[in-house]
Amino acid sequence: MLCWMDYMVGASFPKGKTTRSQWCCFDHRRRQHQCTKTETNIQQQPTSATSSNMASSSCNISPPIIPIFVFFLLVSSSFCPVRSSETGSLHAKNQTFRPEVELQKLKTIRELLNKINKPPIKSIQSPDGDIIDCVLLHHQPGFDHPRLKGQKPLDPPERPSGVNPNGMGGEDFQLWSMSGESCPEGTIPIRRTSEEDMLRASSVRRFGRKRPRRRVRRDSTSNGHEHAVGYVSGDQYYGAKASINVWTPRVSNQYEFSLSQMWVISGSFGDDLNTIEAGWQVSPELYGDNYPRFFTYWTTDAYQATGCYNLLCSGFVQTNNRIAIGAAISPTSSYNGGQFDISLLIWKDPKHGNWWLEFGSGVLVGYWPSFLFTHLRDHASMVQFGGEVVNSRAGGFHTSTEMGSGHFAGQGFGKASYFRNLQVVDWDNNLIPLSNLRVLADHPNCYDIQGGINRVWGNYFYYGGPGRNVKCP
Repeated sequence: MLCWMDYMVGASFPKGKTTRSQWCCFDHRRRQHQCTKTETNIQQQPTSATSSNMASSSCNISPPIIPIFVFFLLVSSSFCPVRSSETGSLHAKNQTFRPEVELQKLKTIRELLNKINKPPIKSIQSPDGDIIDCVLLHHQPGFDHPRLKGQKPLDPPERPSGVNPNGMGGEDFQLWSMSGESCPEGTIPIRRTSEEDMLRASSVRRFGRKRPRRRVRRDSTSNGHEHAVGYVSGDQYYGAKASINVWTPRVSNQYEFSLSQMWVISGSFGDDLNTIEAGWQVSPELYGDNYPRFFTYWTTDAYQATGCYNLLCSGFVQTNNRIAIGAAISPTSSYNGGQFDISLLIWKDPKHGNWWLEFGSGVLVGYWPSFLFTHLRDHASMVQFGGEVVNSRAGGFHTSTEMGSGHFAGQGFGKASYFRNLQVVDWDNNLIPLSNLRVLADHPNCYDIQGGINRVWGNYFYYGGPGRNVKCP
């Protein structure tokens, strides 16, 4: 189904550019389901049995994959071991199919799903195929953390002074909210994780986490990860803010991604790296499609064993009932057409020390408790803004996964992706402009970056690129 939406671009443009109304289009390509909204009294505490039924009966979806697959495994294993032979290869081997191994994997998936997906009091069908569960605030995954059990979300903190309403102020920037449904007060919207999501993962045990790296660096040796970033370092930082242009870059294969985000960083780039991250990403492996999605991430050990995307583990505590972390963003920008950006602010609450996330102008999303971190318990030592892709070099060539808009920085506004109004939070909770922004591209023939400053956009840069091309083989 093709849907058109009249959208007024509200962002401030660089000097010489004018605001204009533009038609933005998004294509609902994924399957459509009919959904029956189920709502109960918020005060009611459902038992695990009834909650499970409620979660599964909220929407009429296709039968689960796991029970069918388990039945197949049991039937096949009861007759004989299954052997397959690959032909047409000099190295073909007989491979024994091991039902017990597959059964254990499926058991692990089911256990993880039961842990991640909390009992909803209401479920909403998104136009893109996602199911959004409305979960009671105190039942969210964040409160599974031992130090948060039995607690309730904190009250809003003191916001940094100097915040300017440059970003989009509303909360209706995601596809699921266009259904006309919303989650009641006292709940939060959570994108439901499916069996398909788990089965796509390269590692079930590490589902929802970035792949670990022996040495996290911002150069070409960083384990296939390539960046085009602006950054500041050499001071103590207590937060950061930026407006990030949203596009739908092409991702070449399921195990690559393209993202645009902010990093709040402390520690060395060894095993003690602490980061807080937020932005948008296209990740077919994690979400099963090519929509740009609002995401968060955190780690305290350089992506080894701690942290995760979104709400896929305990840690981040969400307080907002209108924004679903991990849900698709709409509208998005178009080449030579309407431009759309999201404004994000991350800052450290000076009273309690927790790191808060704000969207747009004053819309609090939630917080990362300070006890999650080691170095970030005090302050950040670096802030980065920009793009990142995974280059798997399939076939021995550089990936054609795009960064940003898929066009180089030199093409400028309406063609290249941008970050604008870059700021940091100082020790006294003041939001201030950057004073020493530096830019770096790992492989400028594949993805590049160009910085600038003016009175409207403050510190900004254009960045991105197509990946593989004549100069990037």
